[in-house]
Amino acid sequence: MIINFDNAATTYPKPENVKKAALNAMEKFGGNAGRGGHALAMRTSQAVYSARETIADFFDAQPENVVFALNCTHALNMAIQGVMHGGGHLIISGMEHNSASRPAAELARNKKITLSIAQVYPDDRRTVESFRSLIHDDTKAIVCTLASNVTGQILPYREIAEICRERNICFIADGAQACGILDVKLSDGINILCTAGHKGLYGITGTGILITDGKYKIKPVMQGGTGSASSSLNQPDFLPDSLESGTLNITGAMTIKAGIEFINRIGREKIFAHEDRICRSFINSLRKNKDIVIYRNPESSYVPIVSFNINGVMPEKTASLLAQKGYCLRAGYHCSALAHTQLGTENGTVRFAPSVFSSENDALQLAELVKNVTVSEKYKKTIEII
Repeated sequence: MIINFDNAATTYPKPENVKKAALNAMEKFGGNAGRGGHALAMRTSQAVYSARETIADFFDAQPENVVFALNCTHALNMAIQGVMHGGGHLIISGMEHNSASRPAAELARNKKITLSIAQVYPDDRRTVESFRSLIHDDTKAIVCTLASNVTGQILPYREIAEICRERNICFIADGAQACGILDVKLSDGINILCTAGHKGLYGITGTGILITDGKYKIKPVMQGGTGSASSSLNQPDFLPDSLESGTLNITGAMTIKAGIEFINRIGREKIFAHEDRICRSFINSLRKNKDIVIYRNPESSYVPIVSFNINGVMPEKTASLLAQKGYCLRAGYHCSALAHTQLGTENGTVRFAPSVFSSENDALQLAELVKNVTVSEKYKKTIEII
């Protein structure tokens, strides 16, 4: 039996209506959206627009400003490279996923932009001041994850967004670990929201979304067929076509729509409360064990993610031992070099991330196994010394 607590990577299992949406898409929407006036293409185009409407309503956006991507990494690359085209100064947080930090670093390495990294603190006021202190006259954009994919810490993104609004700076948000859990809206002050379709939105893998308020121009990083302005060699300059080249993942779009409908039916607050309760039970079961380090601070707020380590045990070994019992957790650096540098976790961490389908009892049983690992590893080391 497999028990998945690696839902920060991708949620599994998926809701039943998402599975049905995937099958329905393959059975009914076999046309190429925006390509052709025949019945199959038109029916598919209407379905895709309906998905855009559902997503737009969920995030307080306009349907034409919803852009489908391969994943959150793809969306962030489009946003960062598209906005920073032509140069300028960019600020990112010290908790960014590599999908934001790597394109930013590459642009800086090639001297196309200048780059600053804002320190993130347990105290939100210090974090906000860290961003504010780095702003230059030529600061063009700030990129900030809404919640860390390593620790789950929620960053003060609304306050950072307000700074951006005051200074006419584009605010690009990574919502991969927040969307579907927190009440994230463009009206929070976000200019460009990038997120995964396959995590908290419960769509299939290979799906992502870029949503913009349209205030800042995003230069396309890829050109090709869009189904519009096909007689021109120039990429269309209107959304979503300008950022959507090639055939869309129709099945993926339908599953994101179904995932959001699932969230709306259950209630985002109930989903958060359920997952948060599981995390708290897991933490409380481990807290008294002095050999277990939990990377949370009482001054901060968190989405339902818990990073931990066992003193003297490599994260990969801990995860491997737990995997032998059927528990799926991710160990290592979680594609977030900056975050682990800031945390001082040179070998990474073990990450626990439940979903709406997770059981509190399973989490408590896992906690007991984690405690057993500490005992067994201590015993082995004692034998080795003897």
